Amino acid sequence: MSEFWLCFVPLFVAVDALGVLPIFIGLTEGLERRQVRRILWQSVLTAMIVALSFLALGKTTLNLLGVTIADFMIAGGALLFVLALREHLLFDRQPRLNNSECPECIGAVPIGVPLIVGPAVLTTSILLAGEYGVYPAVSAVILNILIAGIIFSLSDPINRFLGSAGTKAISKLAGLILAAIGVMMVRKGIMTFVAAGSMQ
Repeated sequence: MSEFWLCFVPLFVAVDALGVLPIFIGLTEGLERRQVRRILWQSVLTAMIVALSFLALGKTTLNLLGVTIADFMIAGGALLFVLALREHLLFDRQPRLNNSECPECIGAVPIGVPLIVGPAVLTTSILLAGEYGVYPAVSAVILNILIAGIIFSLSDPINRFLGSAGTKAISKLAGLILAAIGVMMVRKGIMTFVAAGSMQ
């Protein structure tokens, strides 16, 4: 059970549903409730398929390329750190698609991917699967995506309660934690690499 929570917390931070919430509200503004529900289901389903497919094929792909878990931890940790700086700490994420262009498409892109499941979530999930096991990582991924869907379904009351300043503050805090997780993964990757080298 402890492995599950060790997977759940970093993924909860990486998904950052509260940070994505203002973007979801902006993209679905003016749409009928029926359309918003359809977009919500589409986004959750798309995020789930992409994340679980990546978890299923990611390790096999790494093995074929000769990339070790230590290599991926160092590269993935560095990527998480950069993503945390770019998407949370330095810049505000803005939607790049207006809902008038394709209101029925925004559930898959950009809400499902890359807003719910983006590079940070994919990198974190495969690193956690390598460190704590596939089943805890898969369970944590599924639960975090469902939580994101629940938060989006409650977007109106949550937005009224937190306000734009509150959601931005939470997103910045999540970015700081994600950057720290990235540094931790680089440190563990280097330690694993050094330990493997000393055993040869």
